[in-house]
Amino acid sequence: MAEVPAWSSVKEVVTVTERWDNEYDVVVIGGGAAGLNGALMLARARRSVVVIDAGAPRNAPADGVHGLLGREGMPPAELLERGRAEVRAYGGQVVTGEVATAARDAAGLTVTLTDGRTVHARRLLVTTGLVDELPDVPGLRERWGREVVHCPYCHGWEILDRAIGVLAAGPLSVHQALMFRQWSDDVTFFTHTAAPPAGEQAEQLAARGIRVVEGPVAGLEITGDRLTGVRLGDGTVVAREALAVAPRVAARAGFLAGLGLRPAEHPSGAGEYLPSDATGRTEVADVWAAGNVTDPTSQVGAAAAAGAQAGARINGDLIAEETRRAVAAYRDPFSAESEARVCELVAGDRRHGL
Repeated sequence: MAEVPAWSSVKEVVTVTERWDNEYDVVVIGGGAAGLNGALMLARARRSVVVIDAGAPRNAPADGVHGLLGREGMPPAELLERGRAEVRAYGGQVVTGEVATAARDAAGLTVTLTDGRTVHARRLLVTTGLVDELPDVPGLRERWGREVVHCPYCHGWEILDRAIGVLAAGPLSVHQALMFRQWSDDVTFFTHTAAPPAGEQAEQLAARGIRVVEGPVAGLEITGDRLTGVRLGDGTVVAREALAVAPRVAARAGFLAGLGLRPAEHPSGAGEYLPSDATGRTEVADVWAAGNVTDPTSQVGAAAAAGAQAGARINGDLIAEETRRAVAAYRDPFSAESEARVCELVAGDRRHGL
Protein backbone atom coordinates (compact mmCIF):
# COMPACT_ATOMS: atom_id res chain seq x y z
CA MET A 1 0.00 0.00 0.00
CA ALA A 2 1.30 3.47 -0.91
CA GLU A 3 2.36 5.63 2.01
CA VAL A 4 0.18 8.69 2.58
CA PRO A 5 2.28 11.87 2.95
CA ALA A 6 1.95 13.61 6.31
CA TRP A 7 1.72 17.40 6.35
CA SER A 8 5.16 17.63 7.94
CA SER A 9 6.66 15.93 4.88
CA VAL A 10 4.31 17.63 2.42
CA LYS A 11 5.72 21.04 3.36
CA GLU A 12 9.10 20.08 1.99
CA VAL A 13 7.66 19.48 -1.47
CA VAL A 14 6.89 23.20 -1.93
CA THR A 15 10.52 23.90 -2.78
CA VAL A 16 10.71 21.51 -5.75
CA THR A 17 11.76 22.96 -9.09
CA GLU A 18 8.88 23.41 -11.51
CA ARG A 19 8.90 20.61 -14.08
CA TRP A 20 7.18 20.84 -17.45
CA ASP A 21 6.27 17.79 -19.53
CA ASN A 22 4.77 17.71 -23.02
CA GLU A 23 1.71 15.61 -22.27
CA TYR A 24 -0.65 15.05 -19.34
CA ASP A 25 -3.85 13.20 -18.71
CA VAL A 26 -5.31 16.43 -17.36
CA VAL A 27 -4.27 20.07 -17.49
CA VAL A 28 -5.87 22.20 -14.77
CA ILE A 29 -6.00 25.88 -15.68
CA GLY A 30 -6.20 27.93 -12.50
CA GLY A 31 -4.49 27.33 -9.17
CA GLY A 32 -7.11 28.34 -6.61
CA ALA A 33 -9.05 26.11 -4.26
CA ALA A 34 -11.10 24.49 -7.04
CA GLY A 35 -8.12 23.79 -9.29
CA LEU A 36 -5.86 22.47 -6.57
CA ASN A 37 -8.52 20.21 -5.08
CA GLY A 38 -9.36 18.87 -8.54
CA ALA A 39 -5.67 18.22 -9.17
CA LEU A 40 -5.32 16.53 -5.78
CA MET A 41 -8.11 14.08 -6.60
CA LEU A 42 -6.57 13.35 -9.98
CA ALA A 43 -3.04 12.91 -8.62
CA ARG A 44 -4.34 10.51 -5.98
CA ALA A 45 -6.00 8.61 -8.83
CA ARG A 46 -2.54 8.17 -10.39
CA ARG A 47 -3.27 10.57 -13.22
CA SER A 48 -0.57 12.75 -14.73
CA VAL A 49 -1.77 16.26 -13.96
CA VAL A 50 -0.37 19.78 -14.08
CA VAL A 51 -1.87 22.95 -12.61
CA ILE A 52 -1.11 26.13 -14.53
CA ASP A 53 -1.43 29.05 -12.13
CA ALA A 54 -1.24 32.71 -13.21
CA GLY A 55 -0.76 33.75 -9.56
CA ALA A 56 -3.63 36.26 -9.36
CA PRO A 57 -6.21 34.80 -6.94
CA ARG A 58 -9.44 36.75 -6.60
CA ASN A 59 -9.30 36.71 -2.79
CA ALA A 60 -5.68 37.91 -2.52
CA PRO A 61 -6.65 41.25 -0.87
CA ALA A 62 -8.51 39.48 1.97
CA ASP A 63 -6.85 38.96 5.35
CA GLY A 64 -8.31 35.50 5.80
CA VAL A 65 -10.57 32.79 4.42
CA HIS A 66 -13.84 32.48 6.36
CA GLY A 67 -16.53 29.86 6.61
CA LEU A 68 -14.11 27.04 5.78
CA LEU A 69 -14.23 24.35 8.45
CA GLY A 70 -10.83 23.63 9.98
CA ARG A 71 -9.20 26.57 8.19
CA GLU A 72 -11.20 29.50 9.56
CA GLY A 73 -9.29 32.76 9.21
CA MET A 74 -6.31 31.24 7.39
CA PRO A 75 -4.59 33.72 5.04
CA PRO A 76 -5.46 32.88 1.41
CA ALA A 77 -1.79 32.60 0.43
CA GLU A 78 -1.14 30.02 3.15
CA LEU A 79 -4.12 27.93 2.09
CA LEU A 80 -2.86 27.85 -1.50
CA GLU A 81 0.69 27.03 -0.37
CA ARG A 82 -0.61 24.01 1.50
CA GLY A 83 -2.71 22.96 -1.48
CA ARG A 84 0.21 23.17 -3.91
CA ALA A 85 2.37 21.11 -1.56
CA GLU A 86 -0.31 18.43 -1.23
CA VAL A 87 -0.75 18.15 -5.01
CA ARG A 88 3.01 17.82 -5.51
CA ALA A 89 3.27 15.25 -2.74
CA TYR A 90 1.10 12.89 -4.80
CA GLY A 91 3.07 13.44 -8.01
CA GLY A 92 1.05 16.29 -9.49
CA GLN A 93 2.79 19.35 -10.87
CA VAL A 94 2.10 23.04 -10.31
CA VAL A 95 3.70 25.58 -12.62
CA THR A 96 3.49 29.34 -12.94
CA GLY A 97 2.10 30.63 -16.20
CA GLU A 98 -0.81 32.26 -18.00
CA VAL A 99 -2.78 30.45 -20.68
CA ALA A 100 -3.19 32.26 -23.99
CA THR A 101 -5.17 29.71 -26.03
CA ALA A 102 -6.66 26.24 -25.94
CA ALA A 103 -7.35 24.31 -29.12
CA ARG A 104 -8.19 20.82 -30.33
CA ASP A 105 -6.05 18.86 -32.79
CA ALA A 106 -5.59 15.26 -33.88
CA ALA A 107 -3.66 14.47 -30.70
CA GLY A 108 -6.26 15.91 -28.35
CA LEU A 109 -6.20 19.27 -26.60
CA THR A 110 -3.31 21.72 -26.84
CA VAL A 111 -2.80 24.52 -24.35
CA THR A 112 -0.47 27.40 -25.23
CA LEU A 113 0.89 29.79 -22.63
CA THR A 114 1.62 33.46 -23.16
CA ASP A 115 5.36 32.71 -22.97
CA GLY A 116 5.08 30.28 -25.91
CA ARG A 117 5.17 26.99 -23.99
CA THR A 118 2.68 24.35 -25.12
CA VAL A 119 1.29 21.24 -23.47
CA HIS A 120 -1.04 18.48 -24.65
CA ALA A 121 -3.87 17.07 -22.56
CA ARG A 122 -6.58 14.45 -22.80
CA ARG A 123 -8.87 16.55 -20.61
CA LEU A 124 -9.03 20.14 -19.33
CA LEU A 125 -10.30 21.39 -15.99
CA VAL A 126 -10.91 25.16 -16.07
CA THR A 127 -10.84 26.82 -12.65
CA THR A 128 -9.70 30.33 -13.53
CA GLY A 129 -12.30 32.15 -11.46
CA LEU A 130 -13.70 35.63 -11.98
CA VAL A 131 -12.62 39.25 -12.17
CA ASP A 132 -14.58 41.78 -10.12
CA GLU A 133 -15.54 44.88 -12.12
CA LEU A 134 -16.02 47.58 -9.51
CA PRO A 135 -17.92 50.82 -10.06
CA ASP A 136 -15.79 53.78 -11.11
CA VAL A 137 -15.61 55.39 -7.69
CA PRO A 138 -12.23 56.69 -6.46
CA GLY A 139 -10.86 54.63 -3.58
CA LEU A 140 -12.96 51.48 -4.05
CA ARG A 141 -10.22 49.36 -5.58
CA GLU A 142 -7.64 50.43 -2.97
CA ARG A 143 -9.93 49.37 -0.08
CA TRP A 144 -11.26 46.22 -1.80
CA GLY A 145 -11.10 43.23 0.52
CA ARG A 146 -10.56 45.49 3.53
CA GLU A 147 -13.45 47.82 4.40
CA VAL A 148 -14.95 47.54 0.91
CA VAL A 149 -16.48 44.06 0.74
CA HIS A 150 -19.07 42.10 -1.20
CA CYS A 151 -20.10 38.89 0.61
CA PRO A 152 -21.75 38.95 4.05
CA TYR A 153 -20.74 35.34 4.71
CA CYS A 154 -17.12 36.13 3.88
CA HIS A 155 -16.89 39.47 5.67
CA GLY A 156 -20.05 40.06 7.74
CA TRP A 157 -18.60 38.99 11.09
CA GLU A 158 -15.53 41.17 10.56
CA ILE A 159 -17.73 44.29 10.27
CA LEU A 160 -20.24 43.19 12.90
CA ASP A 161 -22.37 46.06 14.32
CA ARG A 162 -20.45 48.71 12.38
CA ALA A 163 -21.97 51.49 10.29
CA ILE A 164 -22.30 49.74 6.93
CA GLY A 165 -23.01 51.32 3.57
CA VAL A 166 -24.24 49.44 0.52
CA LEU A 167 -23.44 50.95 -2.89
CA ALA A 168 -25.98 50.24 -5.62
CA ALA A 169 -24.03 48.60 -8.43
CA GLY A 170 -26.39 46.11 -10.04
CA PRO A 171 -29.63 44.13 -9.80
CA LEU A 172 -28.59 42.37 -6.57
CA SER A 173 -27.76 45.50 -4.57
CA VAL A 174 -31.04 45.76 -2.66
CA HIS A 175 -30.79 42.06 -1.81
CA GLN A 176 -27.25 42.72 -0.60
CA ALA A 177 -28.44 45.51 1.69
CA LEU A 178 -31.11 43.25 3.20
CA MET A 179 -28.47 40.57 3.77
CA PHE A 180 -26.00 42.86 5.54
CA ARG A 181 -28.81 44.03 7.82
CA GLN A 182 -28.38 40.67 9.58
CA TRP A 183 -24.93 41.77 10.78
CA SER A 184 -25.73 45.37 11.72
CA ASP A 185 -28.77 47.51 12.49
CA ASP A 186 -27.01 50.55 10.98
CA VAL A 187 -27.15 50.04 7.21
CA THR A 188 -27.43 52.81 4.60
CA PHE A 189 -28.20 52.19 0.93
CA PHE A 190 -26.53 54.56 -1.55
CA THR A 191 -28.37 54.70 -4.89
CA HIS A 192 -25.29 56.20 -6.65
CA THR A 193 -26.18 56.26 -10.37
CA ALA A 194 -29.18 53.92 -10.08
CA ALA A 195 -32.81 54.89 -9.73
CA PRO A 196 -34.11 54.97 -6.15
CA PRO A 197 -35.73 51.70 -5.04
CA ALA A 198 -39.47 51.65 -5.62
CA GLY A 199 -42.44 49.45 -4.88
CA GLU A 200 -41.73 46.26 -2.97
CA GLN A 201 -38.00 46.93 -2.70
CA ALA A 202 -38.53 50.36 -1.16
CA GLU A 203 -41.00 48.85 1.30
CA GLN A 204 -38.53 46.09 2.26
CA LEU A 205 -35.74 48.57 2.94
CA ALA A 206 -38.02 50.80 5.00
CA ALA A 207 -39.38 47.87 6.98
CA ARG A 208 -35.85 46.80 7.89
CA GLY A 209 -34.80 50.30 8.91
CA ILE A 210 -32.33 50.73 6.04
CA ARG A 211 -31.85 54.38 5.14
CA VAL A 212 -31.74 55.29 1.44
CA VAL A 213 -29.40 58.08 0.30
CA GLU A 214 -29.91 59.29 -3.25
CA GLY A 215 -27.34 60.82 -5.56
CA PRO A 216 -23.96 59.84 -7.01
CA VAL A 217 -21.08 58.82 -4.77
CA ALA A 218 -17.91 60.79 -5.52
CA GLY A 219 -15.43 58.95 -3.30
CA LEU A 220 -14.48 57.60 0.10
CA GLU A 221 -13.27 59.39 3.19
CA ILE A 222 -10.17 57.77 4.69
CA THR A 223 -8.75 58.69 8.09
CA GLY A 224 -5.64 56.99 9.45
CA ASP A 225 -5.84 54.29 6.77
CA ARG A 226 -9.41 53.45 7.75
CA LEU A 227 -12.69 54.10 5.95
CA THR A 228 -14.66 56.73 7.86
CA GLY A 229 -17.26 57.90 5.36
CA VAL A 230 -18.83 57.98 1.92
CA ARG A 231 -18.59 61.32 0.09
CA LEU A 232 -21.47 62.30 -2.19
CA GLY A 233 -21.26 64.41 -5.31
CA ASP A 234 -22.53 67.51 -3.49
CA GLY A 235 -19.77 67.19 -0.90
CA THR A 236 -21.89 65.66 1.85
CA VAL A 237 -20.10 62.97 3.84
CA VAL A 238 -22.12 60.12 5.33
CA ALA A 239 -20.18 58.45 8.14
CA ARG A 240 -19.59 54.77 7.36
CA GLU A 241 -17.06 52.20 8.58
CA ALA A 242 -17.59 49.64 5.82
CA LEU A 243 -19.00 49.66 2.32
CA ALA A 244 -20.53 46.67 0.54
CA VAL A 245 -20.56 46.48 -3.25
CA ALA A 246 -21.99 43.77 -5.51
CA PRO A 247 -19.72 44.17 -8.55
CA ARG A 248 -20.32 42.79 -11.98
CA VAL A 249 -18.10 39.75 -12.55
CA ALA A 250 -16.31 38.62 -15.69
CA ALA A 251 -15.23 35.02 -16.27
CA ARG A 252 -11.54 34.46 -16.97
CA ALA A 253 -12.20 32.27 -19.99
CA GLY A 254 -11.23 34.17 -23.13
CA PHE A 255 -8.57 31.57 -23.93
CA LEU A 256 -11.32 28.99 -24.57
CA ALA A 257 -12.67 30.74 -27.67
CA GLY A 258 -10.62 28.44 -29.93
CA LEU A 259 -12.61 25.50 -28.56
CA GLY A 260 -15.91 27.26 -29.23
CA LEU A 261 -16.52 27.73 -25.53
CA ARG A 262 -17.48 31.24 -24.45
CA PRO A 263 -18.85 32.75 -21.23
CA ALA A 264 -22.57 33.46 -20.98
CA GLU A 265 -24.56 35.98 -18.97
CA HIS A 266 -25.46 34.58 -15.58
CA PRO A 267 -29.23 34.31 -14.95
CA SER A 268 -28.88 36.51 -11.86
CA GLY A 269 -27.62 39.41 -13.94
CA ALA A 270 -24.42 39.55 -11.90
CA GLY A 271 -22.16 39.12 -14.94
CA GLU A 272 -20.50 36.29 -16.84
CA TYR A 273 -19.97 32.64 -16.07
CA LEU A 274 -18.95 29.46 -17.89
CA PRO A 275 -22.00 27.16 -18.11
CA SER A 276 -21.55 23.56 -16.98
CA ASP A 277 -23.68 20.76 -15.61
CA ALA A 278 -23.78 19.63 -11.98
CA THR A 279 -20.60 17.56 -12.44
CA GLY A 280 -18.64 20.40 -14.02
CA ARG A 281 -18.87 19.10 -17.59
CA THR A 282 -19.17 21.92 -20.15
CA GLU A 283 -20.85 21.77 -23.56
CA VAL A 284 -17.45 21.13 -25.19
CA ALA A 285 -16.22 17.53 -25.05
CA ASP A 286 -13.31 16.83 -22.70
CA VAL A 287 -13.56 20.21 -20.95
CA TRP A 288 -14.77 20.61 -17.35
CA ALA A 289 -15.13 23.72 -15.19
CA ALA A 290 -15.31 24.23 -11.43
CA GLY A 291 -15.32 27.02 -8.86
CA ASN A 292 -16.30 30.65 -9.37
CA VAL A 293 -15.77 30.55 -13.14
CA THR A 294 -18.92 28.44 -13.40
CA ASP A 295 -20.64 29.32 -10.08
CA PRO A 296 -20.12 32.99 -9.11
CA THR A 297 -21.68 32.47 -5.66
CA SER A 298 -19.29 29.72 -4.49
CA GLN A 299 -17.21 30.39 -1.41
CA VAL A 300 -13.83 28.71 -0.98
CA GLY A 301 -15.22 25.51 0.53
CA ALA A 302 -17.84 25.07 -2.18
CA ALA A 303 -15.31 25.83 -4.90
CA ALA A 304 -12.90 23.25 -3.50
CA ALA A 305 -15.69 20.66 -3.30
CA ALA A 306 -16.70 21.36 -6.90
CA GLY A 307 -13.08 20.94 -7.98
CA ALA A 308 -12.87 17.60 -6.17
CA GLN A 309 -16.06 16.38 -7.84
CA ALA A 310 -14.91 17.50 -11.28
CA GLY A 311 -11.56 15.76 -10.76
CA ALA A 312 -13.31 12.53 -9.83
CA ARG A 313 -15.67 12.79 -12.80
CA ILE A 314 -12.77 13.42 -15.18
CA ASN A 315 -10.98 10.36 -13.84
CA GLY A 316 -14.13 8.31 -14.35
CA ASP A 317 -14.45 9.61 -17.90
CA LEU A 318 -10.85 8.64 -18.64
CA ILE A 319 -11.43 5.17 -17.17
CA ALA A 320 -14.45 4.72 -19.45
CA GLU A 321 -12.41 5.74 -22.48
CA GLU A 322 -9.52 3.45 -21.54
CA THR A 323 -11.91 0.56 -20.97
CA ARG A 324 -13.48 1.01 -24.42
CA ARG A 325 -10.04 0.97 -26.00
CA ALA A 326 -8.97 -2.06 -23.93
CA VAL A 327 -12.07 -3.99 -25.01
CA ALA A 328 -11.41 -3.14 -28.67
CA ALA A 329 -7.79 -4.28 -28.34
CA TYR A 330 -8.88 -7.46 -26.54
CA ARG A 331 -11.21 -8.33 -29.40
CA ASP A 332 -8.59 -7.64 -32.07
CA PRO A 333 -4.97 -7.89 -30.84
CA PHE A 334 -3.68 -6.51 -34.16
CA SER A 335 -5.88 -3.42 -34.30
CA ALA A 336 -4.78 0.20 -34.00
CA GLU A 337 -6.45 0.26 -30.60
CA SER A 338 -4.23 -2.62 -29.47
CA GLU A 339 -1.08 -0.76 -30.49
CA ALA A 340 -2.31 2.40 -28.79
CA ARG A 341 -3.08 0.41 -25.64
CA VAL A 342 0.46 -0.98 -25.50
CA CYS A 343 1.90 2.52 -25.85
CA GLU A 344 -0.44 3.74 -23.12
CA LEU A 345 0.65 0.98 -20.72
CA VAL A 346 4.32 1.66 -21.38
CA ALA A 347 3.81 5.39 -20.77
CA GLY A 348 1.97 4.61 -17.54
CA ASP A 349 4.78 2.36 -16.34
CA ARG A 350 7.27 5.14 -17.00
CA ARG A 351 5.19 7.68 -15.10
CA HIS A 352 5.06 5.40 -12.08
CA GLY A 353 8.75 4.48 -12.20
CA LEU A 354 8.23 0.87 -13.31
